[in-house]
Amino acid sequence: MLPLIDRALKALDEIPAEAALWKGPATGDIRIGVSPLINPALIARAYSAVCCLDMLPGPRQLVLREANVAELRTALLADELDLILIPSVAPMPRHKHRIIDSEPLVVVESWPRSLNQIELAELTSKPLILMPNTCGLTTFTRDLFSAHDLALREYPGEAATYRVLEEWAKLGLGAAIIPRSKLATPDAAHRPLYDDGIEVEIFYEAVWSPESSLATDIEALTGMLSNGAASPEVITKGY
Repeated sequence: MLPLIDRALKALDEIPAEAALWKGPATGDIRIGVSPLINPALIARAYSAVCCLDMLPGPRQLVLREANVAELRTALLADELDLILIPSVAPMPRHKHRIIDSEPLVVVESWPRSLNQIELAELTSKPLILMPNTCGLTTFTRDLFSAHDLALREYPGEAATYRVLEEWAKLGLGAAIIPRSKLATPDAAHRPLYDDGIEVEIFYEAVWSPESSLATDIEALTGMLSNGAASPEVITKGY
């Protein structure tokens, strides 16, 4: 009986180690989580940097997961992802954040009188159609109005996708604020959004743990992605 017991105990001891192997990244993999709001052009840049340009030491494979912001943050904390790309709407304590991209916000309306720019303050008189607070766009929109002490009139319903958001706005249910890359087509009717004469942009950031075994590679990768971004500095959030 003793040899059988010894083998059984040894097998039990091996379970945590085997589980860690399954949980951790495969050799060469960089697991990146992305919000649905992220501009596809940014994903293409990440793929090119990791898989095509050989700009990182050793062969690397990009493993992507799209999910809402809360799920991505949870997965990063659980070490199920190495890096997440999300709208810059709230800090994660004890993680590194780097602004990697930005893009203009535009307004879609029903039969706009012109396609000229529209000031943020002008939207206080219009109901705004929002989405569920998952991808980060609704949080950004509410924060934007709050930061300028402007009243936000919310349409009582919610659109599930960017396409529906745009279609409902064109029907006249309200106005919609979306990143320019999320327009159904580049030539879709829209008005650039400005605040006191300055174009309003949404910023995207990369977030990762400084304790990650891939921290050096991730920092190099995010540095490549931030080329051309407005504020490419790395900030450690320690609160």
